[in-house]
Amino acid sequence: MNIEWGWDNARAIIGLFVIVGIAWALSENRRKFPWKIVLGATIMMYFVILLLFWMPILFTQFNIPGGHVIRDALNGMNNWIDVLIAATREGTKFVFGPFIGDQGAWEKLVGSQGPIFIFQLLPLIIVIGSLSAILWHWGILKVITRGFAAVFKRTMGISGPASLSVAANIFMGQTEAPLLIKPYLKTMTRSELLIVMATGFATIAGSVLVVYVTLLRPLLPNVLIHLLTVSIIASPAAVALSLVMIPETGKSDEESTESDFKYHSTMDAFATGATDGIAIIWNIATMLIAALALVYIANSVLGAVPIDFGGGKRLSLDMILGWLFAPLMYVAGVPWEEAVKAGSFVGQKTVFTEFVAFINLGNLPASEMTERTRTLVTYAICGFANFGSMGILIGGLSIMCPERRPDFLALSWKTLYAGTLATIMAAAVVGSLPYSLFKSDDSLTPVVQDATLAAIAPVAVEPAPIAPAPEGVAPAAPITTPAPTPDMVPAAPTPQTP
Repeated sequence: MNIEWGWDNARAIIGLFVIVGIAWALSENRRKFPWKIVLGATIMMYFVILLLFWMPILFTQFNIPGGHVIRDALNGMNNWIDVLIAATREGTKFVFGPFIGDQGAWEKLVGSQGPIFIFQLLPLIIVIGSLSAILWHWGILKVITRGFAAVFKRTMGISGPASLSVAANIFMGQTEAPLLIKPYLKTMTRSELLIVMATGFATIAGSVLVVYVTLLRPLLPNVLIHLLTVSIIASPAAVALSLVMIPETGKSDEESTESDFKYHSTMDAFATGATDGIAIIWNIATMLIAALALVYIANSVLGAVPIDFGGGKRLSLDMILGWLFAPLMYVAGVPWEEAVKAGSFVGQKTVFTEFVAFINLGNLPASEMTERTRTLVTYAICGFANFGSMGILIGGLSIMCPERRPDFLALSWKTLYAGTLATIMAAAVVGSLPYSLFKSDDSLTPVVQDATLAAIAPVAVEPAPIAPAPEGVAPAAPITTPAPTPDMVPAAPTPQTP
């Protein structure tokens, strides 16, 4: 394995200091800097990454037994994702019919891409939500979550309730994880509340992880490992940055209190998980409709500004967001020539949702961004830190503990900053290491046999011939492309490709 290391990697190490420095500048007590926790969190992040990516390579090169255990386990998870996709398809075919519910059948019928997003991708959330609830009721997820909680408590010195919430956020959503510690919210310190809120913003829920895998797997090999890794390493980063912003000065009451987050039976878990999945789907769909409409309006207004940036490019929201976040992505290890484009995805995640950013990243042609930069962007946008989530999180926590609502409101902006910086910090850790550690591995690239699976999550295999799209059907484009000028608008409506 060739180890290539240069200025981009060195700059990412500097970026770690810059990110922590930004958090320190926002601190309520700059004299009290938790350097042990920051150092411990950084070491933990590197340890997890080296464990998942470097150890299998090292074991294999030196013929050490057990070198393929981790890889085989992750390869098995990739295979299970294909099973979940196929299982979801069976349900959508029954509910929506054999054509709308089956991507392959739709393409054979009309010769163009079908309504894949709402009828095949989003239903995955229902399946994953129901399955996760069942695994929690059976105790499997409980054991894993409490194991991570014990690690966070011992290595970072945070309280038991806070560590449990941090661990739960690796697998659960920003409002579901705090339910595990609902009895403790009343007595938590402001530092602990910020930890609970920030780790929810620095991670994603397992229910949407599979959807993001299907969106990025065609262009980013090993994307499943990357998404799992960022959810794990962004948690200690969020804890450290939270304690930098609000250093701990007190101690919460940790008296044993039984959590009321439980299901009465397996059937209750199945039904509740599926119902929660429906709520998530409608929330995502609603946010996407509103967000994309606002993007179109904003680009229409900005595009009217009489400034040409060369090649017919006009001012757009993507361009502005790219300028704003380019410096952060540059210090995270992205080359300057790609920093503006990388920054635009972080901006989309922050202003709209990570869903918009992941969709656009999946639509970006491979030739427009190197695999390394695409990987760093994936780490940087893999979190719930956006304006819409602020309302969702505050609303959910206020229902659980209404008397702490003023604290939740006061901590909302620090939560957004800490969550955003935590995922960029995770990207900087990856950017500081030789990218040869993260190179694609053929053993982790599943071969999708079914036409529907290939349509949802295509991989680097010989593509099957697809009939050309009928005339008048516009090609799919990134969601945040500038709005068309008046002379480009057709006189009559034309069919749209989702």
